[in-house]
Amino acid sequence: MGHAAQMLLLFFGKFHRRSINAPYNPHMPKRTKSSARWLAEHENDEFVKRAHREGWRSRAVFKLAEIQENERLLRPGMRCVDLGAAPGGWSQYAARIIGGASRIVATDILPMDAIAGVDFVLGDFREEWVLNEVLGAVGASKVDLVLSDMAPNMAGIDAVDQPRSMYLAELALEFADRVLTPGGDLLVKLFQGAGFEEFLRAARSRYGRVVMKKPKASRTRSPEIYLLARQFGMV
Repeated sequence: MGHAAQMLLLFFGKFHRRSINAPYNPHMPKRTKSSARWLAEHENDEFVKRAHREGWRSRAVFKLAEIQENERLLRPGMRCVDLGAAPGGWSQYAARIIGGASRIVATDILPMDAIAGVDFVLGDFREEWVLNEVLGAVGASKVDLVLSDMAPNMAGIDAVDQPRSMYLAELALEFADRVLTPGGDLLVKLFQGAGFEEFLRAARSRYGRVVMKKPKASRTRSPEIYLLARQFGMV
């Protein structure tokens, strides 16, 4: 890893993923009004309630499910990598469709409870040793789909958050270059803002079809959007 990338790692800090059942920590600072408002909204969220009822690990599963319904990304017997997987909603959903043993490789900086058919690598994907472990788990065979729901730990400052999120998206794009079979697909979370158009052009130079998706489970006020790139290498 080059010096510039190492500096980015030091600057950006750790990214995280929230579970629908995040534990209470009595040593955490008192909640601000905005965080209390978010918590109340989260607990009343229809997708959170539905995830509880149906046994999913997070509300994010409904984002992937909607895209799956329209695009048929996931197929029985395919090979898949899930970046930023914890708490495991996307891997959980994908495993039910793909089936079989060890056809999904997932990774996150946070621990994730085991899922049948999923090999999990714990660590920060931006670090070279973690990337190498993921590549080792993938093995010599190429994969059919790369999923990336990675997002930075938001500071609430666009000039800080946007470069962090674009950096993670760029890592996912470069990773897909290494592991996707010709004709494979990439689904990656983006945040609209600086660097978005450049990323879109980079994806279009690699994939035959590139479209944007805003699932219903993605909150309206959120700038997040999902870029779906299909037909890798068929430009």
